[in-house]
Amino acid sequence: MNTQVINNGSSPSPTTNNDRMNDLKAFDEGKTGVKGLVDEGIQTIPSIFIRSLKDRSKDLSTCHDNISVPVIDFDHGSENEIAQEIVKASKKWGFFQVINHGIPLELLEEMIEVNKMFHEQDSEAKKKFYTRDYFNKKVGFLSNHDLYQSNAANWRDTFYVNTMLGDFDPQELPLISKEVIMKYIEHMLKFGEQILMFLSMGLGLKSEYLGKLECSKGWSLASHYYPPCPEPELTLGNSGHTDSSFITILLQDQIGGLQVLHQNQWVNIKPIKGAFIINVGDALQMVTNDLLKSVNHRVIAKKIGPRNSIAFFFHGLIPSEKKYAPIKELTSEQNPPIYKDFTICELLTQLSSKAVDELGTGYFKL
Repeated sequence: MNTQVINNGSSPSPTTNNDRMNDLKAFDEGKTGVKGLVDEGIQTIPSIFIRSLKDRSKDLSTCHDNISVPVIDFDHGSENEIAQEIVKASKKWGFFQVINHGIPLELLEEMIEVNKMFHEQDSEAKKKFYTRDYFNKKVGFLSNHDLYQSNAANWRDTFYVNTMLGDFDPQELPLISKEVIMKYIEHMLKFGEQILMFLSMGLGLKSEYLGKLECSKGWSLASHYYPPCPEPELTLGNSGHTDSSFITILLQDQIGGLQVLHQNQWVNIKPIKGAFIINVGDALQMVTNDLLKSVNHRVIAKKIGPRNSIAFFFHGLIPSEKKYAPIKELTSEQNPPIYKDFTICELLTQLSSKAVDELGTGYFKL
C-alpha cells in the first residue's frame, strides 16, 4: 500500500494502488486534461498531481542571485565567435538563450497565441485530438505522456506533432493553428541546422558534421499549456528531467517558471521577449562523450497563468538502424569513449517506458 498526501500537504492519507489507477483512468478518459479541471472550478488539486512529502522534502533550493543562463546575440561577433560562445555555454550550463536570431517576432507571438487558442477552445473540439499513443500518432493532444508511469502527474497539457516515425500530414493539424504551425516548423528546421552548424564549429569539427549525422531528420513539436494552479506548492508543471534529443529549441511566454539545475541549485531562466532557449539533449551529450552537458530542468507550477511554451526537439529517426557513438575526433587514449553505440529507437524506448524524471544517459554507459 502506498501513501498519498492529502490536499493541505500536512499529513498522509492511505491510498491504494487501485484507487490511484482508477483516478488516473478517470482523468485520462475525460479527455479534457488539466484545463478541464480548471474549467470545473476546482479549488484543491486531485491527489494524482500531488507530490509525496518525501519527494518534496528532497527539493533543492532555488538560487535567488542575479544569475541565469548565457544570452548569445547573433548580431554580435563572427560565426566563429558565436560558435565558441555556444559551446562554452553548452559545457558549463547545457543551456543558453539566443536573441537577434532573425525569426520574426510576429510569428513567435502568433505561435504563442494559437497554442493558447487551441487549449482554450471548446472541449469537444479538443477531444477529437486526444490520444495516449504519443509515439505512433503523429498529431495529437494529451496530458502527461508518462501519466501511468510517473509518481505524480504534472500540471500541464500538450498539443504535439511527432515525425520520429516519418513525415506527418499537415491536414491533420487543427484549422485554428495550421497556417502558423507550418510557418513555425519551416523556421525551426532552418534554425536547428544553424545551431548544429555552430556547435560543430565550436567543437572543432567541420561545420556540417552534426548536420550529416541526421540528428535533425526526425523532430517533434510539443506545445505546452500550464493552467493556473490553486496549490502550486504541491505539484510541478514539469518534473525535473533531461531531454533525450540532440538539441531542444524552446519558445516561452513571459510568465516564467522554467528552471535549470546548476551547481546543485535551481536557477530561474528569465523570459526575454523574442528569445529562444536552447539546450543540449542526452543524445548530443553521448556523441560528444560528455563534452557538452544534458542538464536537468523543470517547470514549477504557479497560481498565475496560463503559461504557454513551445518545445521543438531534434531527435533523429526511429525507423533508422543508424548507430550513434562518441565522435572519434572528440575521443583519444586520454579521453576514451564512455558510451556504447545506440540507435534512436533504443533511446526513445527508454523515454516511452519511464517517467520523465527517471531518464538520462546512464543506461548507455560502457
